[in-house]
Amino acid sequence: EKQVFQLRAHMYQARSLFAADSSGLSDPFARVFFISQSQCTEVLNETLCPTWDQLLVFNNVELYGEAHEMRDDPPIIVIEIYDQDTVGKADFMGRTFAKPVVKMSDEDYCPPRFPPQLEYYQIYRGNSTAGDLLAAFELLQIGPGGKSDLPPIDGPTDMDRGPILPVPLGIRPVLSKYRVEVITLEHQILVLCGSGEPVHGSLDNQHIFASQDLPENELLHPPLNIRVVDCRAFGRYTLVGSHAVSSLRKFIYRPPDKKAQHWNMTG
Repeated sequence: EKQVFQLRAHMYQARSLFAADSSGLSDPFARVFFISQSQCTEVLNETLCPTWDQLLVFNNVELYGEAHEMRDDPPIIVIEIYDQDTVGKADFMGRTFAKPVVKMSDEDYCPPRFPPQLEYYQIYRGNSTAGDLLAAFELLQIGPGGKSDLPPIDGPTDMDRGPILPVPLGIRPVLSKYRVEVITLEHQILVLCGSGEPVHGSLDNQHIFASQDLPENELLHPPLNIRVVDCRAFGRYTLVGSHAVSSLRKFIYRPPDKKAQHWNMTG
């Protein structure tokens, strides 16, 4: 029995990816395979923690079998990460697998199963771990009413990104503004947080700071990637080494609650 579905791949972010370039960075994109279809995210340059924030929609996915089998044991989604080269084919960086959350046409699109929550999927390169993918996948059956019966894709929209759909509200994490500060004692240093713009520091500028939009959920924070480089003639840099601070939790400063302070002083 043929069942027709729409697959929505919510590709939000990856972290701690393999450094494929001599600079210690990569130009990563993800390719999602499902049944006989595949789609790619956009390429993000010079980062190990790309925030694609992209929804890939696979229409008219035909599956054969009983409805309850489709719901309980859907086909596996394959996600591969590549480094885009300016010359030649893209370099393979790792692979992971996922199963979508399935909604049949006679089911309601409502909690606790929908909308699906972002999850981390371990990326493997051979037998070695090669980072994590933060994503969510949902497989929605198209009933007699056609695509009009599917739940709408709720914003936000970004006209600057053209045809690229961002991850919808309710699935994408809530962001807050953070100020990232790093104090360095020596060497030329390059600090990267998430997929933001690189922030440079040196002996003459030991206090480095930058503003970043990060998820309010601390478990979704990207690592802080630090690269130490040697300055050469003609503006060239040679990578000396790198380090990733996997968790920023212990470094987070929370301003004291002024109302609580006032109550303690007066009470």
